[in-house]
Amino acid sequence: MNRTDWLKIACFAAVLALAFVIIGRIDTTQAREETGMVRDAVVNAALTCYAVEGAYPDELEYLRKYYQLAYDEDRYFVTYDYVGANIMPDIYVTEAETD
Repeated sequence: MNRTDWLKIACFAAVLALAFVIIGRIDTTQAREETGMVRDAVVNAALTCYAVEGAYPDELEYLRKYYQLAYDEDRYFVTYDYVGANIMPDIYVTEAETD
């Protein structure tokens, strides 16, 4: 192999590595946006419940049952910390780890 062949191989490897980095960043950004969408859905359901009933529900299951809250429970872990009937609950959403 001459110098030109090695240069072509090096350029190809650099482009391939850059493609992997870009794909990784896209996946990370997409996962973050999807997690935010799940949190927004929980917040909106809680706010709707408060607007309709005058109180925040004391548990997440209530929102699932009466306000059609749905998300992939195998993929996302939602923490819903009830504070009081007239105080917005603390809502945290994390993506479940997959093996």
